[in-house]
Amino acid sequence: MEARIDKWLWAVRLYKTRSLATDACKNGRITINGTVVKPSKTVHEGDTITVRKPPITYTFRVLQAIENRVGAKLVPEMLENLTPKEQYDILEMNRVSGFVNRARGTGRPTKKDRRTLDDFTSDVPIFFDDSPFDLEDDE
Repeated sequence: MEARIDKWLWAVRLYKTRSLATDACKNGRITINGTVVKPSKTVHEGDTITVRKPPITYTFRVLQAIENRVGAKLVPEMLENLTPKEQYDILEMNRVSGFVNRARGTGRPTKKDRRTLDDFTSDVPIFFDDSPFDLEDDE
């Protein structure tokens, strides 16, 4: 039996929608037996599928090539998880560490950024009625 890789990824619940699975194939994140594949590539029983979802790479063996989505309880009958424990350790480290790899300037400001902004804005003098400059008389 055989199935399209994008349909299989969706059917075994590795991706929420088939379009997400198709995009992953187009972006080179899916390999079958070490070869980067297009969404239309067929998958057969016994193939080894590698799915790269940063920060980790999952590895699965196809037990049944299906194209119809199955319930979560039936997924272990369709694939065998071969992902090494080190990959899950990387995932746990990222979860614990927080925003370690966040690019500077992206996302919400850090406490340090907020303090810097507060210091910058608090040093600006604001003149109201007791202004040292007389703006009304230009003569």
